[in-house]
Amino acid sequence: MAYSEKVMDHFANPRNVGEIPDASGVGEVGNSKCGDIMRMYIKVEGNVITDCKFKTFGCGAAIATSSMATELIKGKTIDEALKLTNKAVMEALDGLPPVKVHCSVLAEQAIKAALSDYYTRQGIDPTPIVGVITECDHEHGCGCESCG
Repeated sequence: MAYSEKVMDHFANPRNVGEIPDASGVGEVGNSKCGDIMRMYIKVEGNVITDCKFKTFGCGAAIATSSMATELIKGKTIDEALKLTNKAVMEALDGLPPVKVHCSVLAEQAIKAALSDYYTRQGIDPTPIVGVITECDHEHGCGCESCG
């Protein structure tokens, strides 16, 4: 299983690791099959994600996708962050081995879970905006909303 240089860089030198004590939203997702757990923290000011941090327990690909996802949404509007897909995370990392694609799905879901928490804290039902965060094993063709 070969990883790209970008994956190795984000694994060895992850960006935005940590917590945001006064986060606007916190989301946690996991994959019971592989044991990866991602927690994303976002700080929102004026509809812009001004800061994003993560804590991930998992493999190198899980850490790399978490790191890249935070880089891709920091400084973006909420609407832009909601459009982030696992495919965009994978492309930004110059690809992932097929057996590790589920890590990029978890990164996408962690962002959406944090945004869902943000809306809930605002007294807004997040489901029509963010969708339902489903748990599955994210194997190819599993059929969940994230995997298709």
